[in-house]
Amino acid sequence: MQIKKLTIPDIISRKKQGPPLSSVTAYDYPWARLLDKAGIDIILVGDSLGMVVLGYPDTVSVTMEDMLHHSRAVARGVEHAFIVTDLPFGSYNRSTDLAIENANRLLKDGRADAVKLEGGVHMAKTAAAIVAAGIPVQGHVGLTPQTATSLGGFKVQGKSAEAGQRLCEDAMAMQEAGCFSIVVEAVPAPLASHITELLSIPTIGIGAGNGCDGQVLVMHDLLGLYDRFTPKFVKQFARLGEVSIQALMEFKKEVENRSFPATEHSFTMKEAEIAKLLKKE
Repeated sequence: MQIKKLTIPDIISRKKQGPPLSSVTAYDYPWARLLDKAGIDIILVGDSLGMVVLGYPDTVSVTMEDMLHHSRAVARGVEHAFIVTDLPFGSYNRSTDLAIENANRLLKDGRADAVKLEGGVHMAKTAAAIVAAGIPVQGHVGLTPQTATSLGGFKVQGKSAEAGQRLCEDAMAMQEAGCFSIVVEAVPAPLASHITELLSIPTIGIGAGNGCDGQVLVMHDLLGLYDRFTPKFVKQFARLGEVSIQALMEFKKEVENRSFPATEHSFTMKEAEIAKLLKKE
């Protein structure tokens, strides 16, 4: 049976028709295949790969080459899901021309279906230029990790009426710029629901309550594969890190006591050939 590739009209239609959109990050071929087989709607090749895959101290360190490499790997494993790839810090916020050039690279060389960029009113012009160049854009408002330092760190945004109004304006500006959907991160649930009602495009929440049109999580958080920090809004649906450590410890133990590999894991040869070999020696 031929698998239908999810499209932007499909994604937009889910705002009214449902069900809510599921989005999870992936950074390589095998995990992309698993997410696709699980029926995940949107696979985000996020710059979170810097911390959970490459061991960088932050997402700001991620380069275009990093994003291109991992986006290509993900694309090879996907048949159904819609692939969104992050524009990394420094690749779009210096000039509009640079933003368009790098967005083109992510689609052409990285094989993404769309790009994501962080920011609201101040980035709307850049988003609009990328859209005008024929490149689909997903916005990202609220807590924007690439500029978290200027926001006072990784903390909830929009907790006052004034701050909430600014976030509404950010979201509206990105919609008017032509974004097909918007990630809303670390925002009080009532505010995220209000933003969702204001917009005609889907909102994808992360730490924003269940009133958004979809939800996204970092795969390593969702599956318990990253132990350095777990945000409050994360639910671990599995603890694969712990399971993996136990499996690796068992492997080490069986290697050391020579119970692995057993006969069923080994190849053999005819006794006559063994005898002939030993006689030659």
